Amino acid sequence: MLRALFVMMLCGVQPFSVFATELPTPDLGPVLRIQGSNTIGAALGPALVKGLMEAQGLRDIHSEISGKDNEQRVVGNTEQGHRVLVEVAAHGSSTGFTALKAANADLAASSRPIKDSELVDLEALGDLKSPGAEQVIAIDGLAIILHPQNPLNQLNTEQLARIFSGEVKTWEELGGAGGPIHLYARDDQSGTYDTFKELVLSRRSKTLGITAKRFESSEQLSDAVSQDPQGIGFIGLPYVRQAKTVAIVDGDSQPMLPRRSLIATEDYPLSRRLFFYLPPNGHNPWADALVVFAQSSKGQAIVAANGFIAQTVQAMTVTPSAQMPGDYQAITREGQRLTVNFRFEEGSASLDNKARQDLSRVLDYLKLHDKLNRQVTLVGFGDAKSDPERAALLSKLRAMAVRRELAKSGVVFREIRGFGAEMPVAANSADEGRIKNRRVEVWVY
Repeated sequence: MLRALFVMMLCGVQPFSVFATELPTPDLGPVLRIQGSNTIGAALGPALVKGLMEAQGLRDIHSEISGKDNEQRVVGNTEQGHRVLVEVAAHGSSTGFTALKAANADLAASSRPIKDSELVDLEALGDLKSPGAEQVIAIDGLAIILHPQNPLNQLNTEQLARIFSGEVKTWEELGGAGGPIHLYARDDQSGTYDTFKELVLSRRSKTLGITAKRFESSEQLSDAVSQDPQGIGFIGLPYVRQAKTVAIVDGDSQPMLPRRSLIATEDYPLSRRLFFYLPPNGHNPWADALVVFAQSSKGQAIVAANGFIAQTVQAMTVTPSAQMPGDYQAITREGQRLTVNFRFEEGSASLDNKARQDLSRVLDYLKLHDKLNRQVTLVGFGDAKSDPERAALLSKLRAMAVRRELAKSGVVFREIRGFGAEMPVAANSADEGRIKNRRVEVWVY
């Protein structure tokens, strides 16, 4: 039953009835074992588990420390007094995939996409890139943090790579003051570190400097930077705490602070997706139910309450600027932009797994606000091509791909536009940047 609910979700049906379906509670052992990302496992994962337990009617729901760092148990009791236990271990994204292979986990939490090598290594469990298996549960942004009194306000990704590789050693080299730069970074098992390495270091063939102080705990890293006038670190958005954030530039993008609206659309250069990976060949009903709950409106409210960016669609006003094309400025003056961008599978015109789920979210928004009939404009963008006209055509074709899907549910559009390679949100010098630039915005009137 629960596996069939993924089909419902992807078709825009909110399967709230699943939460009223009583899940099995075995006499011995945990009903669910989650391993992986510290970003998810420290607070968000346990909070989602508690939400599911509440929906199941369990009582006295609470967390217990297991005695090991970054591990906890979430416990609830049935009306009959039966103890229901979920184990959560948060030692880094890669440990989740290792645990799946060893059959030590039912669900992997990851703050980065599964790697090709992991996909091959786990192929006996089914295709972990399939729509039902790869579930984006939230959006997060990596914030670059400084001591609150550091006067620096902006860095580009090239500077970040040189700083964290140790090539730039002093604040004076960046036009500031303060002497030697002290580096702070997450540990090697962390998805936060994997994301920073992929988005910043590896793209420029650099590695983390050997002087960096490493942390398994996001909170401890942030607090250490906020107390060190010479410190700089990277952290997930909910863990900024008392530190200062700086605006980031990637390629020809505008400087962007890690604002929630820019992270929701994944325009912010260091935005990232948070995942649950559910083995297709697995049969744990609690894992199935948790994924469905996480995607529901109740689950996304918990995402927001824990400081991450929910995938709930909202409309936002965009202020026109001189850097925008004239026709785009006209759109900003008349309409509002939805907090979602549609993106595509690498090397494909097919919508990616998140985009497939976003179709139903956008459709729900349009229905709720009575905007199905000629009150929607789709705006496509792409990466640079040798022929600007080809770039403009491809960007419009991406918008047409989204149009086809939404039109199946009765949406009649006001306009379909393509702006080619204009207004990049990432550098076109790497595949990751080109993929981010290939996007479709949704505007409503």
